[in-house]
Amino acid sequence: MRFATYAHNHRTRAAVVEEDGTLFPLPGVTSLTEVIRAGGGLAALLDAGAAALDVPPGPHVSQVRLLPPLQPSSVRDFVTFEEHVEGVRRAVDGAGGVPDQWYAAPTFYFTNPHAVHGPGDAIPMPPGSTALDYELEVAAVIGREGRDLTPEQARDHIVGYTVLNDWSARDLQSVEMKVGLGPCKGKDTANTLGPYLVTADELAPYRDGEGFLRLALTAEVNGQVVGKDLLSNMSWTFEEMAAYASRGTRVVPGDVLGSGTCGNGGCLAELWGLRGERTPPPLKPGDTVTLTVEGLGTLSNTVVPGADPITLPTGRRRSRERP
Repeated sequence: MRFATYAHNHRTRAAVVEEDGTLFPLPGVTSLTEVIRAGGGLAALLDAGAAALDVPPGPHVSQVRLLPPLQPSSVRDFVTFEEHVEGVRRAVDGAGGVPDQWYAAPTFYFTNPHAVHGPGDAIPMPPGSTALDYELEVAAVIGREGRDLTPEQARDHIVGYTVLNDWSARDLQSVEMKVGLGPCKGKDTANTLGPYLVTADELAPYRDGEGFLRLALTAEVNGQVVGKDLLSNMSWTFEEMAAYASRGTRVVPGDVLGSGTCGNGGCLAELWGLRGERTPPPLKPGDTVTLTVEGLGTLSNTVVPGADPITLPTGRRRSRERP
């Protein structure tokens, strides 16, 4: 099934989305997030969807404002595409190749669950940035709590998938990562989820013999295709990522696991690193980014001006005086 969260006539609803775009609201439910966080996993979500199909249909998807399918409990964004690592590493810090440590485990960082935007939302320029970039990703959504999972166990904890755009301020990111803690304000202004949450069972026909989802990925800027890849070019499966995320801790319903950015133009920075110049140029207000993932749908957002940064002092050099 495909699920959407939407606003219509000053109300927020969750619904099943039929192939023709008709919405069937979930009875007594205003948020897909509450269904997922109840922790019943895929079976509970499918039961809620089946109940929706037994009631009269609601509006067509073209008549509503789509919202993010869910409000994440947390967002772990992995980096699982070797080609992306190679290109962006060259663009951001001038280094070549892929570090050996990358192959050891599916590395991730935590990004901002409070900066989630939906399909069609305007995306503000991050304050102080002039080098905004998109990132074409797919995200898995956790539907059951688990700890120290095996990949085989983790499959039952993934309730569905959605498209993720991890917007990145490359100029801010390049500077702050020199501190050695990873990105902060370079990734803090926006990420986009949507247009739908597609349940895991729907994607079974796309699964290959190694457990990867063979989905076609396409990125466009202002209607021009700038990137194409396959999700199956990931170096770890989502089940392996979920198992690693749960190591020594919990994954909980509503957690989002991003695949990391695909290769071959999954973001502009990869192309900058390969070409040695900023071609295509960084995103600016008025640019529209459209990401399409086979089986999941299309996510489109337009960049708008953002706030000016509030000036703060640089760090004070302090004495080493002790009490």
